[in-house]
This record gives sequence, C-alpha cells and structure tokens, in this order.
Amino acid sequence: MPATTAATRRTLNALVPGGSYAPNRRAVIPDVAGHPFIYLSMVPRLAVTRTVEAMRRAEAPLPEETREVIATAGRLFATATLDGETPEDYCYSVARTTGLPLATPRAALRLFETGAAAIADGADGQRPTAVAPRFPWAGKTPATTPGAVWTRRGDVLAVLAPGNHPGPHLEWLTALALGYRVAIRPSRRDPFTPARLVHALRAAGLDPAHCVLLPGGHEVGDALVTAADRSVVFGGDDVVHRYREDDSVFAQGPGRSKILLTHGADWRAHLDVIEESVTSGGGLGCVNATALLVEGDPRPVAEALAARLARLPVLPPEDPAAALPVTTLARAHALRDHLAQRAAGTEPLLGADCLVGNLGDGSAALRPTLHLTADPQDPVLGTEMPFPCAWVAPWNRRDGIGPLRHSLALMTLTDDADLVSSALADPTIRNVFLGTRPTSTYIPGLPHDGHLAEFLMTATTVVP
Repeated sequence: MPATTAATRRTLNALVPGGSYAPNRRAVIPDVAGHPFIYLSMVPRLAVTRTVEAMRRAEAPLPEETREVIATAGRLFATATLDGETPEDYCYSVARTTGLPLATPRAALRLFETGAAAIADGADGQRPTAVAPRFPWAGKTPATTPGAVWTRRGDVLAVLAPGNHPGPHLEWLTALALGYRVAIRPSRRDPFTPARLVHALRAAGLDPAHCVLLPGGHEVGDALVTAADRSVVFGGDDVVHRYREDDSVFAQGPGRSKILLTHGADWRAHLDVIEESVTSGGGLGCVNATALLVEGDPRPVAEALAARLARLPVLPPEDPAAALPVTTLARAHALRDHLAQRAAGTEPLLGADCLVGNLGDGSAALRPTLHLTADPQDPVLGTEMPFPCAWVAPWNRRDGIGPLRHSLALMTLTDDADLVSSALADPTIRNVFLGTRPTSTYIPGLPHDGHLAEFLMTATTVVP
C-alpha cells in the first residue's frame, strides 16, 4: 500500500445508531516508524451517553436472527470490501500500525470466516442444561410447570478493546448472540479490526443500534463503562486492580501463560510447539508462553530454544515472512532498558542487548529474549513483555502446582496424569494444553477465560 499524505489520509469514523459519525476532534494514528498513518475520529463524552440511551430504546436483538447475521458477518469480514477497505488493505493497516507480523491479521481473516459462526452457534451451549432459553419454554405450560429461564444481566455491554491481537474481538460476538447490544471503544493501536467487524455486521443486516463503535480517550472509556450494564475491559495489572471490586466489569489482564516439562517427556520432540507457544502472533498474546518450568536441569532445553529464537528474521511487519513485532526505534530502546532492569539477577541466553533490530526507517523489530533463573517462585516468571520473552526455571515435584497457578494457559508436557488432574482442578488455571498444540491455540466456542455467558447471563426461577 502506498504511503498517504495529509490530503489523502483516510479517517476512520465512529459508528453510531444513525450511521457514520465524524466529530470535530480527530487523533492521528501513527505507523510503527512513528509516521502518521490514519485519522481516528474521537467522540466526546456526551456522545457516549446519548448513544447508549439510543441503544436502550432499540428493541433487543432476537437471538435466532442475530446468530445468522453473525455467521454472515464473519464471512464478509474475511472476504468483502467494507467501507472501501479490502481484506488485504485491512491486513496491511493492522500490521503497519500494531507492528504485528502480516501473517497475524491474515490468519484473523480465516479465523473470523468460520469462527464467527462457531461463536454464534455455541452461545446457547453455554446455558446450564437445567435452564430454559427463554419464557415460556417450548413444550411446557408455564401456568403449571415450575422452571428456570436464562436471563440477561443487562441490555448493553461495553467493550474497551485490546490492540495486541485481532482474535479477542470474536468473543464479544457472544453477547450479540445472547441478545445484548454492544458498544466498543477501540484501541488506538488497532481500531481497524472492530471497525471492520461492525461494518460487516451491519452489511449482514444487523440493526445499527445493536452494535456501535465509539473511539475516544480514557474519559470515553470511563463514560462507556458507567453507561453500560456490563463491561469487558482489556489491559494490564493496573486495569485488573482498578476494576477488581466492580462486579459489573470483567477485566481481562495479563495471561502469564506457562509450560511445564517433566522427566519422561522428550523435549526435543516438543521443541516446535514450545517455540510456537512463545512466538506465535509476534509473542504479544496473553496466551503466549512467558515461563518454561523444567524438571531437572533446564539449561539444555533453554539453550536449544534460544538457538531457534535467535534465527527469526528482522523484517518490517508488512513482509509476508515477518515473525517478530515491530515498534518505533525510540520505544524499542525504552523496552530494552526496561527489560535489562527486570532481568537483573537472571542469566541471559538472549538478553536485552539482543532485543533491538533496527530496520533503518525509525522502526525496529523486537527480537526474542530468553533468561534463566534458579527459582521457580521468582516473580520475574510473571513478567510479560510486548515481544517474545520467556523465562526458564527448574521445577521440582516438591514445588507442586504452586508455580503453575494464575495461568491463562498452561501446557503440561508430562505423562503424570495426577499432575494434569491437579492443574485441571485449579481454578486459577484457565486452559490446559497437553502438548500437541501451542498455548496460543484458540478454538472458537470453547471458553477462553471461562465462558463469557457466565458473566453476561443468570438463571431466574419461574414458579406458577
């Protein structure tokens, strides 16, 4: 895609019940070299309140009709020109502004093409079996038969969206399939994915009042959370801490995903899946592995993994062969300094001095890093970075499940069935992988951090 000038640069507008909305204020979204790439309309706080009020006045979406719309929208997202943007334009824009390798948004096209339908079809499957989908329930007489009915906890869901990967945007489609109206505040880093998805939904026939896009700053995010009934908010530990007392907010924070390798498992046979767990999608996802715990001496597997990671090419993000994330050169240097500080006391196999791959245009690829630490309880194992970054430590049976807890994804490379059972029984471990697929694997319809319906819905008893 050719570089744009101020005269030709596209503006990505808000999408409200009345259509496209272009407020006076705009923000410039830069590319990975710091050059202006696109204008993003920024709605005022008052527009949030008015938009949510208009969404409440609209009739609730009918789940049966909405699910077909969602499936169609997934196909349009992958194949159609939407708001003048082709699928390849979309991929280029995401790569060039987020620094994600081009392969990541291209994979997102395929994911949305089939995943949207899976999300829509699976929404009702999240309902408890003893609960009817709605009142009255089919085949029974409400006047004589007590029962329970599946009920929304509200009407409007707010989503303060992430910008590190397109995939999480599939999740809020569950809310639409359950009858919610959804308002998204996009990340400035990637406004393209939610904008394209909202356009696809509207092109598929969704009432514009059922799904809106409201770009803005923190004040818009705060207003949206206040105005909505339920909210899903993505961010770091600060976001999780901020909302931890608010039951109406589901805060999605760091994943701190891990891999455990025990005696008896052939790590050489699993090196491919270990590497992909660390590097898939540029290593930016909450399900990318950041800690590798090894029973016995961790050095051989760490050195073998480091040798593989060191071979990944330094390329601009829009290159089809790119595998590493890219950011501005200034930010890359700041991340290098931050990593060096956090890694103090560990042994670098690929250290901070290896991180910055200068691309010569004001941007830099972020090379993988890997450090050894002697303590499986070292807090550094929970340190996540916006690039492939792994911390390797020894693990002993006496350590038990403790070092594995608080993991969004855990891969267990072991033949110890009791250990796997313990991991499955721990509520702080949300996904367990048994070694055939990387921790970054996402299967639409299966719970990611639990089923979203657990947060959105409740059971109400009806007694005649």
